[in-house]
Amino acid sequence: MTQDNQTDDNAKSMAELLDAYDKEQRGSIQVGDRIRGRIISIGRDHIFVDTGHKLDGVIERAELANEDGTIPFALGDTIDAFVMSKKGGEIRLSKAISGIGGLTILQEAQEKAVPVEGKVLEQVKGGYRVEVVKRRAFCPFSQMDLFRVEDANMHVGKTYLFLITEIEEDGNNIIVSRRTMLEQERAAAKEAFFDSMEVGNVLEGTVSRIMPYGALVELADRIEGMVHVSEMSWSRILSPEDILHIGEKVTVKVLSVEDDEKTGRKRISLSMRQVGDDPWNSVLNLFKPGDRLRAKVTRIADFGVFVEIAPGIEGLVHISEMSYTKRVKKPEDLVSVADEVDVMIRDISPESRRISLSMKEAEGDPWIGIAQRYRPEQVVTGVLEKKERFGYFVRLEPGVTGLLPKSVMAQHHDAANLDKLREGDAITVTIDRVDPEQRKISLAPGDRNDEGDWTKFTRSGEAKGSFSSLGDKLQKAMDKRKK
Repeated sequence: MTQDNQTDDNAKSMAELLDAYDKEQRGSIQVGDRIRGRIISIGRDHIFVDTGHKLDGVIERAELANEDGTIPFALGDTIDAFVMSKKGGEIRLSKAISGIGGLTILQEAQEKAVPVEGKVLEQVKGGYRVEVVKRRAFCPFSQMDLFRVEDANMHVGKTYLFLITEIEEDGNNIIVSRRTMLEQERAAAKEAFFDSMEVGNVLEGTVSRIMPYGALVELADRIEGMVHVSEMSWSRILSPEDILHIGEKVTVKVLSVEDDEKTGRKRISLSMRQVGDDPWNSVLNLFKPGDRLRAKVTRIADFGVFVEIAPGIEGLVHISEMSYTKRVKKPEDLVSVADEVDVMIRDISPESRRISLSMKEAEGDPWIGIAQRYRPEQVVTGVLEKKERFGYFVRLEPGVTGLLPKSVMAQHHDAANLDKLREGDAITVTIDRVDPEQRKISLAPGDRNDEGDWTKFTRSGEAKGSFSSLGDKLQKAMDKRKK
């Protein structure tokens, strides 16, 4: 084969490929299709549009002109139009059939599903009277919108695009539908939305419904995704209603998109909290052991309370770390959910996502310096906190309680009145012994008005030998009487 022949064959093959491509392009556009094209030329009577195919589209200038004859478009602008015909090597476009038209135009519009422009004139029985191409048509209530509206008159006076569904009696009975147009547009928008959606996408949406287990967020027209309550916030929440309300704009991240076999719809899982970083990743940059801070109680358990020290970061205050000043049997006796408390960080473990906290360390240990504040033989007034079989617990100050033994009270000259005291009553006592390491204070009865030294009833008094036992005193009294 000569080089010339080979060149001819290559040229022929290329021509065939181009011809096949042109045929494919021409065949991919149909009458009635809605296309979006770019304006490439604006003439005196026509505007030419790049349809994305081999043939350009042509639309009447008058159809796009304002009332004063000006064109609200410029070269390069994009417009949406419908394919009216493909004849004579051109594609005729129209925004929609409008103006004055004959029965043939209406029949062609019905056959090819080309929209017609119509103005809603009035509400009548069962629907609306609509004017299309200077003819009267009827649109049933069910075909005016996707959903029935509360105020049926809201459509009166407005101009919409309709599809002709029936033509009878030589055009005297025309039935149109706007709902069909809306459904087609919604289906196209839905398809385009899912084509562009990918797992990991961050989208804006509107809260449409709130349930106990989560919330539905509308991402596009009638396209909703579910945010489970566990994906709403890094912080623990009791109910979705605590942080969301219907109509609120939210930012969400797409976790998954799956087909629901039962409904035939797409099931979209969303997350609000994963839009931001996990706060536990930076916990060591924010806090360290020994830090004192204000926190909010989020949960109460038998063994302690959980508090949030920052959004999404919770720590535990064990019941043994709740108070120096009170005996805490049940955490709820001291705090409630949503209370704000002072805490000190004792330990942080990012790996296990645990923080150990102390409320009592934050408020301070009242036993520090106790030996300087309370000395033996010092007379003080306290509050009877609790009566036990073996003695009285007396609160000297918040968090500091001493024991007044029953055996010591029995030796007091006013033991009967001491026995009548009730919990909460004031009581004057004498400091017997202070043991800071064991956190114990032993007490004896004390009365600033007593003439005697009531340390005689204490173990320390006995050790000094300043007074003998009660038996010795009785013996001395009997010996004196004999003399």
